[in-house]
Amino acid sequence: QVQLVESGGGLVQPGGSLRLSCAASGGTFSEYFMGWFRQAPGRAREFIAAINWSGGSTYSADSVKGRFTISRDNAKNTAYLQMYNLEPEDTAVYYCAASSRYFGGDKGSYEYWGQGTQVTVSA
Repeated sequence: QVQLVESGGGLVQPGGSLRLSCAASGGTFSEYFMGWFRQAPGRAREFIAAINWSGGSTYSADSVKGRFTISRDNAKNTAYLQMYNLEPEDTAVYYCAASSRYFGGDKGSYEYWGQGTQVTVSA
């Protein structure tokens, strides 16, 4: 059983940056694919980015390419989402997720989820 805890959310002005962290425990972190998703009020949970076991391969949604970067540090059991040039439309609760078998954007294929961290982009 893997436990995931997100942190790093908060209030940021448009054009600003944030780095979200996802700390994992209870499993062998390096054996899991990791993903980031977000959910805005009244909207479905949306895929943002995924990363493979080693961190050598990543996959991002078109809506965030060039602005968001996913990474991981297996020695620290932590995944990250670096976000640049934030826009009000990026306001959402951000979730990290882990999968032992799946690398991609299908939220139904992830086995473990964190509780989420709120990101608000506003002047």
